[in-house]
Amino acid sequence: MDVRFVTRNAEASEEQKDFMEKKLSKIEKFFNKISDIQVVLDYKRGMKIVEITANVNGLVMRGEDYSPDMRKAFDKALKNIERQVKRHKDYLKDRSHIKIPEISFGLPVDTFGDNRDQDDVSPRDIVKRKRFPVTVMLPAEATRQMDLLGHNFFAFRNGETGEFNVVYKRNDGAYGLLEPQE
Repeated sequence: MDVRFVTRNAEASEEQKDFMEKKLSKIEKFFNKISDIQVVLDYKRGMKIVEITANVNGLVMRGEDYSPDMRKAFDKALKNIERQVKRHKDYLKDRSHIKIPEISFGLPVDTFGDNRDQDDVSPRDIVKRKRFPVTVMLPAEATRQMDLLGHNFFAFRNGETGEFNVVYKRNDGAYGLLEPQE
């Protein structure tokens, strides 16, 4: 398990980093497929903020907390991650009997090529591109992943229909599912 530390407006001594790394290594007793963890240490408005992001078997889990003391903030964020990892492990045990077929997009590689002129700038230009792996999962699983990430929407390949879908959180707190039209 690879642990990276990122500091923003805060300093962490080697002793603190060793303490955090030792505590993070204990997460592997819950689930051994954690590939890497990033710990972001920040300081805002008199509070130390600790954000832990873990890549757990392809899923991104995130825990964040703040406190005047760095260790207290770290412990709270770590408990959040531990809870998510335990819940994910239980979920995998419960659905281990379900088999989802392997599905591919079937689109040519250059379908989404960049053909615009670089000098042509308008307020609606795309200023950032983000690539992400599209995983096969059920809509309920996608809403759980969306909540773990703290996002308002999540794109995935539907294991029931084989289509590309998006789940989103509605203003009333319920979830919506976007499906392509034939």
